[in-house]
Amino acid sequence: MTGARTPPDWPTVDLVAHRVRTTPDRTAVVDADTEETWTYRELDRRVDALAAGLLSETDLERGSDARVGVLLHTSPAFATLCFAAMRIGLSLVPLNVRETPTELESKVERTDPALLVCEPSTAGLAAELVAETETDLPIRSLESAGDGRVEEHDERQRGSKKEDVVHHVEPLVDPTATTREAPDSVTLDRSTTQFVLFTSGTSGEPKGVRLTVGNLVASATASAFRLGVSPADRWLCCLPMYHMGGLAPVIRSALYGTAVVVQREFDPEATARVVGEYDITGVSLVPTMLERLLEADWSPPESLRFVLLGGAPATEDLLERCDRAGVPAYPTYGMTETASQIATATPDVRTTAPGTVGQPLAFADVSIVDNDGARLESGHRGELVVDGPMVTPGYLEDARTEAAFGLHGLHTGDVGYRDENGFLWVVGRLDDRIVSGGENVDPSEVAAVLESQSGVRRAAVVGLPDEEWGERVAALLVPEDPSAPPTVERLLDHCTDDLAGFKRPKTVTVVEDETLPRTPSGTVDREAVRELIERNGRDVP
Repeated sequence: MTGARTPPDWPTVDLVAHRVRTTPDRTAVVDADTEETWTYRELDRRVDALAAGLLSETDLERGSDARVGVLLHTSPAFATLCFAAMRIGLSLVPLNVRETPTELESKVERTDPALLVCEPSTAGLAAELVAETETDLPIRSLESAGDGRVEEHDERQRGSKKEDVVHHVEPLVDPTATTREAPDSVTLDRSTTQFVLFTSGTSGEPKGVRLTVGNLVASATASAFRLGVSPADRWLCCLPMYHMGGLAPVIRSALYGTAVVVQREFDPEATARVVGEYDITGVSLVPTMLERLLEADWSPPESLRFVLLGGAPATEDLLERCDRAGVPAYPTYGMTETASQIATATPDVRTTAPGTVGQPLAFADVSIVDNDGARLESGHRGELVVDGPMVTPGYLEDARTEAAFGLHGLHTGDVGYRDENGFLWVVGRLDDRIVSGGENVDPSEVAAVLESQSGVRRAAVVGLPDEEWGERVAALLVPEDPSAPPTVERLLDHCTDDLAGFKRPKTVTVVEDETLPRTPSGTVDREAVRELIERNGRDVP
């Protein structure tokens, strides 16, 4: 047919602009800390005001794709900034507010932001960071930081003298203001990078992941097909918004036209109260958070449809406790590079296939490949390779992108297998494998055997350098009862039937802490585990 019109890719403008045209009076955001509630109409006005402030009070240009560094805690203001940036064609670089200026310095240098947005509680960190990078990077605060001036005295030696470095933090426009003329929305391109997020970096330098508008929408759509959506849904966001786990509920709720309830910081008692008082239907948590809720004798309300568990594997012990407490736990496999979920197990699937993370979500392709990149049949362990519209187009550095992508998609570095029904199991990391005397040792297998023994609550297994064997297996144990830890020799003797000699831990330490060392995203911090074992471990025959 000649002259046929090609419709534009959706979305054409930011998600709040689309939503306010359709359901302007639905609840959009609930601030659990202040009890303030915004409709989509009110959120739209705040987005307009903040977008206008970004353009009028900085050198940023509409549609420039300039990057904006973000030093904000989880808050409705962070959510507003996300959509303001989308509205005027800017991309955000969320930075971990818990890191030091030295840790953040390379991330700023690698992303080269045109502006750094902070809040009063992070203004000092922002000023220190700019001093650390020795740049003229402008800083703006989302709220007035006193008189707008933040002084940080930097006494580092520079040449032959010391200098006091003074930085100014100007406030951005009050996002409640409506007097400024609203800027025109840019036309969105699904391939435009919306966020640059950094991975946890437990092995090597954190990777800068580019996520596009298309990635975010595809991920949200696939998640809806698995979890379901109701107009009355309320998704609680209590994870850091500088991670994908905290951003996902914000983006998805706007797409669905449902409400996101924002709690600035997770706390077992406060979070349990918020879930009940606000009729929460869904919440994203890492397993350690859910453990703390259960330890506080939390009983979920009838409104709760799902607890999405990500960031780290959920143990069978934790999932069994969830079943006993009536908690609808949905263990999930995902990563920053896939804008959150790639596979999720529903409670009924968990009982059918214990330990699985479920089948891949809609549009997601998952392959299990061998060392040569060839696909493996069901039941064979190999590396997980993912592809689909939710998968990042690449990293900040082209060389890193080229190294990570192959014939079947993104090589995750995760080891797993699938059964004949398509259910996935994730068992570890390629770089976690221990090679002892030429034999491959799977740390997750050893940890599972240790955790099955009486008196052991958690176990983490790593490799330590060994002059004779190249590497030796080492284990960190968290006892069920710190006052009466298990005898290491007796424990290892009981593992004889399940572990070959080369898999048996040769160095062990028992810690009194209730949990294993973890990164902010909830994964086991293997470097911290290794340091603890090297410092406190003892060799066993």
